[in-house]
Amino acid sequence: MIEARLALARRGFALDVSLALPSQGVSALFGPSGCGKTTLLRALAGLERATGRVALDGVVWQDDAVFVPTHQRPIGYVIQEAALFPHLDVRRNLDYGRSRIAPGVRRIALDQAVDLLGIGALMERRPATLSGGERQRVAIARALATSPRLLLMDEPLAALDAARKAEILPYLERLHREMALPIVYVTHALDEVARLADHLVLLRAGQVLAEGGVAALFARTDLPLGRQDEVGVVLEAVVAAHDVPYGLTRITVPGASLWLGAVDLPPGSPVRARVLARDVSIAREAPQHSSILNVLPVTLEQLEAEGRTVLLRLRLGSGEDPAAAALLARITRRSADMLGLQPGDRLHAQVKGVALMG
Repeated sequence: MIEARLALARRGFALDVSLALPSQGVSALFGPSGCGKTTLLRALAGLERATGRVALDGVVWQDDAVFVPTHQRPIGYVIQEAALFPHLDVRRNLDYGRSRIAPGVRRIALDQAVDLLGIGALMERRPATLSGGERQRVAIARALATSPRLLLMDEPLAALDAARKAEILPYLERLHREMALPIVYVTHALDEVARLADHLVLLRAGQVLAEGGVAALFARTDLPLGRQDEVGVVLEAVVAAHDVPYGLTRITVPGASLWLGAVDLPPGSPVRARVLARDVSIAREAPQHSSILNVLPVTLEQLEAEGRTVLLRLRLGSGEDPAAAALLARITRRSADMLGLQPGDRLHAQVKGVALMG
């Protein structure tokens, strides 16, 4: 468990948080600019002198009597810019990271970090000859070379264009999948949260607005997430079957199954999928002769008006199974009024798009 009870006051801003983050997987800190994401991350690292307590798996880094300086905390820290030494090639940049740790306490082999980030072919090159995505992969490998017990990442993809971001995301997923290393990840991009995070902390004005599992928080209509253009749900699914002639794959979630474009994974494989609210429409009766493959019975749980639109929370099935997955749908207020929608209504959701994450 990563325990953080921290308070810090500045002119015009105050941080006051109490968190207990899981010691495995990715915990994302999400919120608008100025909400305290980076300040909180720097306080965890000891770079900001906040008052309170920080502990990792019971080992205290900070409390009323103790303050372990940053260089003595077993952390790796990755920022937006790779911050590599320009006069050193990749190999010597990595050697610098490894040299900070005594041989007897190294837990991550340098070769392991190199393989994990796919940078073996870059070892003799200098940073100026690398793309932005390559530099950031080297920076992550250098952080891993210090054998951290906690990896802190401050918007590591924010400085990259869409192509470089798409290049590096699979490596971050592999890092998440293959290393038993807790990661606290700051981002302002919902797609990164949906793709990478297990646990989500929503921050607003220096305080925790909500925290919990990604799937649970994405499906809530009462949070600022619901006002994001990219609002939608994250579904933890399993590959059920392939329709090879039509190039389709069927995945199952609690309460339903959905079709999407073919994926190269065997049946039984766990996958994460995302359905955006704007890709879901509803009907009182099951549509006949529709081109949309995913028409699912749902129960309306909540309605949240947002100006000219309404955000609906829909539970797959009859609504009697609390474990059934949820969907969100954004429709116009006119449509909601025409349908006379009320919580508890049995409806049909037409899902126009299902995106596999990763």
